[in-house]
Amino acid sequence: MNPISLARVVPGIASLERLSEHSYKATLDLKIGPVNGLFSGNLELHNIIEEKSFTLRTQQHSKIGNANANVQIKLDALGNNQTEVIFDGDVKLSGMLASMGQRLIGGIANSLSKQFFANLENEIAITTNFEKR
Repeated sequence: MNPISLARVVPGIASLERLSEHSYKATLDLKIGPVNGLFSGNLELHNIIEEKSFTLRTQQHSKIGNANANVQIKLDALGNNQTEVIFDGDVKLSGMLASMGQRLIGGIANSLSKQFFANLENEIAITTNFEKR
């Protein structure tokens, strides 16, 4: 839930500028199928239950189209040093992005999810090693 960690973990975030407590100006650099896109817009955290869950909402705009996403993230402590991360989301695309990317969205979502979890594992390893020092 830390915005600095969030920027390192969420695939494609090039910059994250704080606008208010839970609102950010975000720039994303993503490859969606055969198309690369630089997106800019808002990223907000809603329905926050500290150390338990939150909803990430983003509205991103680019020359190739727009993307609006809502992702619910739940953290469930399983025991010592174990947390289950559960997420579910919904993305709406428009413009050229929708016409080119709609049929590829399942594969892209899978790829971005894998990248997210790899980034999360790396972030946890870095944080754990730093805390041990």
